[in-house]
Amino acid sequence: MSSIQVKKQHTLTGHKDSLYTLCAYTDSAFFSAGGDGMVVLWDLKSPDTGKMIVKVPASVYGMSYNKERDILVVGQNFSGIHLVDVNTKKEIGSLALTTKVIFDIQTTSEAIFVATGEGEVFKIDWDLQILASKKLSVESARSIAVYEERKELAVGFSDHHIRIFDTESLQLKKEFKAHEISVFSVRYHPQLPVLMSASRDARFKLWDLDNDYQMVEEVVGHMYAINHIEFGESGKYFVTCSMDKSIKVWDATEFKLLKVIDKARHAGHATSVNKLLWMNYRNWLVSCSDDRTISVWEVLSEH
Repeated sequence: MSSIQVKKQHTLTGHKDSLYTLCAYTDSAFFSAGGDGMVVLWDLKSPDTGKMIVKVPASVYGMSYNKERDILVVGQNFSGIHLVDVNTKKEIGSLALTTKVIFDIQTTSEAIFVATGEGEVFKIDWDLQILASKKLSVESARSIAVYEERKELAVGFSDHHIRIFDTESLQLKKEFKAHEISVFSVRYHPQLPVLMSASRDARFKLWDLDNDYQMVEEVVGHMYAINHIEFGESGKYFVTCSMDKSIKVWDATEFKLLKVIDKARHAGHATSVNKLLWMNYRNWLVSCSDDRTISVWEVLSEH
């Protein structure tokens, strides 16, 4: 098995509040957003200065850039979504959706999917027409994963359940209790027929797509809540981040721990690590935290 070496490359500062979300723009550029309502564009080729793209009046938990449409979708908590032209830094549309928070946004070339604190899931077209919505829980819809080939949408909820929807109609296809408390992150494995979920219970679990989403593995991954799961481009590795202030690198085939990135060993984050983004550029990993900073990590495998 490969061993993993990690080296911190950059610390990016400028946000005025906790950072909650990251999303890729190009191979080397990405957006960050959080409690200050600022959406900032960073380029790893010249990372010293971020460029503010838009500022919304409330915090941002969910954000998604769609490459086919060349549009950034920003979720403004307690309000709705904003469509932004990145090149002109202009808002090109907005839609009021909720008086609660918007926890996650995922997009395809055809639609925008939104998960809200009211437990509602929306499917919206690019003209900002609501095509379908489903409210199957009084507790928050926290995380969305889209599997376009299977026409499936997995959503993790604070009522401990994962619900699988048809991406065309939002008809419910499957629901099951996944964890003992809130499901904070869901991700489809890029190489295996597996859905991964992570929870406030500090565990991640694997669910078999070819066997009606039966659980195939459970791992105690962190000391406290796991906030996010992210895969590397090769699909060989994935990373988790936690309220325990650490990032962990895992083998994506055997699901074994390979590396812990933390403050003591790597000058990691001082508070909860909320989101991860594994960039194509130099295979660098980006993390953001309640400490208002973004860290950029070089992750190297040694055979």
